[in-house]
Amino acid sequence: MKNKFLSNILLTFVWVALTGDFSVENYLFGFFLNFHILWLITVGRGRSRYFLIVPKVIILLLFFLYELIKANLEVAYEVITPKLNMTPGIVMVPLDVKSDIAITTLANMISLTPGTLSLDVSNDKKVLFVHAMYIKDKEKFIRSIKDGFERRIMEVMS
Repeated sequence: MKNKFLSNILLTFVWVALTGDFSVENYLFGFFLNFHILWLITVGRGRSRYFLIVPKVIILLLFFLYELIKANLEVAYEVITPKLNMTPGIVMVPLDVKSDIAITTLANMISLTPGTLSLDVSNDKKVLFVHAMYIKDKEKFIRSIKDGFERRIMEVMS
């Protein structure tokens, strides 16, 4: 997997150098173009984990951006309205992710989303304590984290 990723990055730099366009868009286009070329070259030579993980990472990042924008709008609305609609609280979110890197990724994505903050992980790494500005239904909040961030992180890191 590392060799394919490094090949993809190297080919991306070659693409950017050949086109002479050093914009972010050209880097992204080159990366995706080379990803598809590498995939076409290796079709039929066995399954490569790299070609399964990259789309899942992209889906995770797009989901994070969606949640980030949605949370920013909620917090901005809270700031500009005179009445407070917050129902803050701390929730214990049971964890299905096991590795330290997966737990850290989940906690960081939660903390980077406005209105939520990861506070602590239990000693046995089975519970994440999260403070949130809007908790009307604890079960719904827990399900949103588990079906959103945690499920996508598990897909990438499995």
